[in-house]
Amino acid sequence: MAKAQAKTVETTQSVSDFVKTIADQQRQVDCFTLIDLMQAQSGFEPKLWGTAIIGFGSYHYKYDSGREGDAPLVSFSPRKAEFALYIANFDGKPELLQAFGKHKTAKACVYIKSVSDIDTDVLKKLVDGSIKHYQKK
Repeated sequence: MAKAQAKTVETTQSVSDFVKTIADQQRQVDCFTLIDLMQAQSGFEPKLWGTAIIGFGSYHYKYDSGREGDAPLVSFSPRKAEFALYIANFDGKPELLQAFGKHKTAKACVYIKSVSDIDTDVLKKLVDGSIKHYQKK
């Protein structure tokens, strides 16, 4: 039986070209702000994963089921209603989120409407925590 292929894989598509397809100008500005912050904090170039995830760095995972693949160390997706920030669950994350600003959470996702709603210094710490968490694995 063939192994299932991961749907979200790193592509060679231009991140900048992708961001420019977003109709709302403020959301484009927020995208570029998140890209600049995550690139500076992580030290990795932004890459487009799948059709709509902007990721930084990568790590290899392997589940007990045998399924394996690669995923970004930290990433985000500019969804229509909000930004989904993909940040690992690590020790100290809940405390950081208390000082983060206006957001919602679900599993490893943190949802924000706008960069102006959050404390970017806290986001830098969240990016650091996510990267360290995955690099330990």
